[in-house]
Amino acid sequence: MSSSLITVAYLASAVLFILALGGLSTNDTARRGNLFGMIGMVIAVGVTIAAFVTRHFEWLIAIMIGGGVIGFVLSRRVQMTQMPELVAILHSLVGLAAVLIGIASFLDATIQYTGVEKSIHEIEIFIGVGIGAMTFTGSIIAYGKLSGFIGGQPMLLPARHWLNLALLVAVVVIGVKFVGAADHQQATLLLLAMTALALLFGIHMVAAIGGADMPVVISMLNSYSGWAAAATGFMLSNDLLIVTGALVGSSGAILSYIMCRAMNRHFLSVIAGGFGTASGASSGPAIEGEVQTIDIAAMAQLLNNAKDVMIVPGYGMATAQAQHAVADISRTLLKKGIKVRFGIHPVAGRMPGHMNVLLAEAKVAYDIVFEMDEINKDFPNVDVSIVVGANDTVNPLAQEDAASPIAGMPVLEVWKGQTTVVLKRGMAAGYAGVDNPLFVKENTRMLFGDARESLEALSQAL
Repeated sequence: MSSSLITVAYLASAVLFILALGGLSTNDTARRGNLFGMIGMVIAVGVTIAAFVTRHFEWLIAIMIGGGVIGFVLSRRVQMTQMPELVAILHSLVGLAAVLIGIASFLDATIQYTGVEKSIHEIEIFIGVGIGAMTFTGSIIAYGKLSGFIGGQPMLLPARHWLNLALLVAVVVIGVKFVGAADHQQATLLLLAMTALALLFGIHMVAAIGGADMPVVISMLNSYSGWAAAATGFMLSNDLLIVTGALVGSSGAILSYIMCRAMNRHFLSVIAGGFGTASGASSGPAIEGEVQTIDIAAMAQLLNNAKDVMIVPGYGMATAQAQHAVADISRTLLKKGIKVRFGIHPVAGRMPGHMNVLLAEAKVAYDIVFEMDEINKDFPNVDVSIVVGANDTVNPLAQEDAASPIAGMPVLEVWKGQTTVVLKRGMAAGYAGVDNPLFVKENTRMLFGDARESLEALSQAL
């Protein structure tokens, strides 16, 4: 295959990837964006195989079929509630691939560089392996936290920031010796030593992050996986892999910045791994007040008498798989002439866009789903706010308690409406471990029980 044809095909794939990112920016164009991305990837993989693979086709076909089968099975079995865990573990595979390719590229005796080219190639390998190793272990820890295998509380070691700094300095020192090493065996040992430190740093960085910050973790690991892929592209002299990795890395970084603003976090501290619940932060004052409950019949009457209803979904809706019941209720109320909207916090759930995906699965109309910044000012005019499994994102302590771990985080101000109904299994704190005084406010009613069962009963009552 001629180099001109390869260039044109790679350019077409890059354009399709850019169109895919553009399509994913809104709900109504997301399917089209996914289609563009898939077409671009088929072109990229097909051209790469045709242009550069010259032997062992049987191994390549067997591995691709095996990977395809595994991906297909997982896509059928993984629930929508498990999407954050799936994304985290996929990030880990990208990091692992960068590590293995980097080490293999360094050990490949057929690659011969001299002078400046040799130094540049070694720097590419060093950076790619380092980012990949950090992404690999960091994503595994994130998967453990999201799936419940590892506790959501941050692991705050003494002088943890100094430990991070020491690891960074050690990596830089090893890198200088690695690039200037004359002996290949010594350079190999240095590369493996740096890999071990990067693996350790990935573990420590994510383990030190509190549960409330997990959406930022997911978007940041997404960015790291993109930069690891870009570094791999430099190792292999593959322009398309460089462009694709840069697209993923930059878009993940931008998304992380948006998430940080939504959670009142500092972007630079996220990059350095120095974020999460601060050491010694209080969990907020104990809730004082009387909880007022409501039953299904009373809630149905309350909704039938309302003119403006706001539904605020959270991770509890995902775990109960209550999105379809929520959608049925919204459609019933709309048919009655009642105004219904959904208010989505940027970090609701366990990854960016988690609630939007669930609502789209339940076929909730895109035009009644709004981001927090679009509808927060409207709560004083809302008759009934229905909070389905949300906790930290509707917690008044974010505005009232400067010592709270969520202090300063923008939240959905549901308590400013006429009546708020909160659906929860109990009075347990949210993922950030912070009690919520919303539950005892005078205009709040609690509906305890499984969210899906409660909402299905409410749908029938309506």
